[in-house]
Amino acid sequence: MKSMTVFTPTFNREKTLGRLYDSLCRQTSSDFKWIIVDDGSGDGTSVQVEKWMAEKKIEIQYYYQKNKGKLAAQILALNYIDTELFTCIDSDDYMPDDAVEKILKFWKANKKSSSAGIIGLDAYEDGAVAGGKLPAVKESTYSDLVDHYKIKGDKKYIFDTEVYKKYLPYPYFEDEIFHEVSWIFTLIDQDYKFLLSDEIYCIIEYQQDGLSNGLYKRYKTSPKSFLEYRRIKMKYGINNKIVLKNSIHYISSSLFAKKWNFFKDSPNKLYTFIAIPFGILLNVYINYKVKQNTNRIKQGKLS
Repeated sequence: MKSMTVFTPTFNREKTLGRLYDSLCRQTSSDFKWIIVDDGSGDGTSVQVEKWMAEKKIEIQYYYQKNKGKLAAQILALNYIDTELFTCIDSDDYMPDDAVEKILKFWKANKKSSSAGIIGLDAYEDGAVAGGKLPAVKESTYSDLVDHYKIKGDKKYIFDTEVYKKYLPYPYFEDEIFHEVSWIFTLIDQDYKFLLSDEIYCIIEYQQDGLSNGLYKRYKTSPKSFLEYRRIKMKYGINNKIVLKNSIHYISSSLFAKKWNFFKDSPNKLYTFIAIPFGILLNVYINYKVKQNTNRIKQGKLS
């Protein structure tokens, strides 16, 4: 059995998927397998993957589902991930040639019973690290990285599969596509920490569209998923500021989800009450930003 799985959800990325495949074929360690979940692609992805499987350069498992979004693809993949470690590499990204070897060596040298996996670095093609380097500590929870150390930008997460699966299933909603997948991190944080590595494990493609543009749309179109995420953050927030921030988002997401009784499922009634006016204002602001970005896209198409 292989030691690690590289999981890739893909949707109409035939052109960029080849770059990832080439990088996996160049890996200095072959102790991994590649699981591809095709999320309803209408291009030549399936034909291309069949060719790669026939080449037998690396171990590939390919699964197809109708378009349901990244979380649904990950849920499907987890049914087949049976290696000690797994990581997600998006279909428009790729791995440095020695990434798998470095991950496995680092894990073997540093893992403990309390380790949930590894957090390493993503970088752009010009070598610039996405969001800067990690703090000078050997291990940390995800919540401390984001809420205490204020780490920004993409990072590469490599999970201990057994630990990760302890906290499943994900809250999943059939009528939503853009789920908030960070939900599981907060639960893992209660029992485990991640080992921190300042190695670059993934090269990401710079996106011309700002991340916030897509995020506002996700807030509006997948409110039930974000409600679950905000509840967890309200329950386990590392300080009162984090609890209040997520309470405000909880109110906004409740409005988008048309759940008018804010207190029914709230884990913190006091902060929910305090957050109501701010959450209403946030909801108005998100609606405004979504409309503004939609108009900008339309104008771009017309120009």
